[in-house]
Amino acid sequence: MSARVPHGFSLIELLTVASIVAILAAIAVPPYSAYVQRSRLVDAIARLADARARMEQYFLDRRAYTDDAGRCGVAPPSAGSADAFALSCVATASTYTYKATGLAAKGMAAFAYTIDQSGLKATVSVPSGWQGHADCWTIRRDGLCV
Repeated sequence: MSARVPHGFSLIELLTVASIVAILAAIAVPPYSAYVQRSRLVDAIARLADARARMEQYFLDRRAYTDDAGRCGVAPPSAGSADAFALSCVATASTYTYKATGLAAKGMAAFAYTIDQSGLKATVSVPSGWQGHADCWTIRRDGLCV
């Protein structure tokens, strides 16, 4: 008599593997989501720092932060498909404020940061559960800021 050699997997084995994968996903997804969110915050901070440098260069060249039409001397770039923040600018001849506002489509709707001509950084808004600061850019849930 020949013994039957089983082919494939049993239902118990498949359920065991599926439950292990589900447990690993439940552990890994929240930290990954937080990591992605923090990387998008760094992008906003970099864009604000770049905007400030450009505005200061414009001021050195023109002695005003506004152009001839009274708008920001360096117009904020439009948000691209990869951007999680939209930049806006309000300026007078001697002052300006650049603002980075999170885009809802990228999951960043509750975030807003500003910088002005004196270099003052401010966190305008953060999601509930985050600790925001009015004198720096909050980059983590626990209130760490730069």
